[in-house]
Amino acid sequence: METRTLIDPFQRPITYLRLSVTDRCDFRCSYCMAEEMVFLPKKELLSLEELDRMSTAFIGLGVRKLRITGGEPLVRKGIMTFFRAMSRHLESGALEELTLTTNGSQLERFADELFAAGVRRVNVSLDTLDHDKFTRITRRGNLAKVLRGIEAAQAAGLRVKINAVALKGFNEEELFTLTDWCAANDMDLTWIEVMPMGDLGEEEDRLDQYWPLSELRDRLAERFTLTPLAERTGGPARYVRLEESGQKIGFITPLTHNFCESCNRVRMTCTGELYMCLGQEDRADLRAPLRDHPEDDAPLIAAIREAITHKPKGHDFDYSRQRADGQMSRHMSHTGG
Repeated sequence: METRTLIDPFQRPITYLRLSVTDRCDFRCSYCMAEEMVFLPKKELLSLEELDRMSTAFIGLGVRKLRITGGEPLVRKGIMTFFRAMSRHLESGALEELTLTTNGSQLERFADELFAAGVRRVNVSLDTLDHDKFTRITRRGNLAKVLRGIEAAQAAGLRVKINAVALKGFNEEELFTLTDWCAANDMDLTWIEVMPMGDLGEEEDRLDQYWPLSELRDRLAERFTLTPLAERTGGPARYVRLEESGQKIGFITPLTHNFCESCNRVRMTCTGELYMCLGQEDRADLRAPLRDHPEDDAPLIAAIREAITHKPKGHDFDYSRQRADGQMSRHMSHTGG
């Protein structure tokens, strides 16, 4: 009998799909997008029905966690139709968790609907609590709207985790401000090293932005007692507990610590390209077998299985020689945050 589980060449089961539903966003964060982004033609994007069929195929092959990303997923027209459709997999028990990563701009509008569709946790990307700095780094975002969205999400019953990109010279001085704010609002906080992806334009330099999390962690340890946690959530973060506040702090360190050995995830772009690794350019086109066989999922499933046989052991991000080695030409917004 054919196994329903996807196993990569290094005997890692693939149980986690990060699915981008759009390359569009209502922000233009300087480490994620160019200011004047050229977005994909809509015909290239998977339709909501195709996103459902693709997700369902992966769930049938053993994916237990589905994270919806973008761009900003909640700006995709009609996206709640897709979330409501995915709830059937939660109800059947085939899917353990349906969640999303968002910039928070649309949470005030959609928080209740997300909870009704079975979402219980959301990750909100937020790098600063300073209104002027927020506007500057997002190039068009409104911090007050995001904060209202976070309040709405918590009021709806959603657990909120804050993801902050560590940016040298930008939010270094907010380390304790963000930490205290998350503690006061019962939110976990994860710090992420800036990744070498996409051309940012002449005014942005990855190496100038790079703030290694080893430094950040050392600064936290000056004020808090840090207890390492064995817990892993299926993602790349490593966690500590701050004993004084009881809160959980995560560190995602693709550059100073390679977390690939336990990788259980793949990423799907909004155009149906499957990236087996965030830090590699190898990809498989799954849109063709999906669209070429509208009534038959067998070619799609075969293409998924074939793609997983090419999943690499790890990525090759490296800043150690003062240049962005292994830099990906695609923007983070294209692959899915």
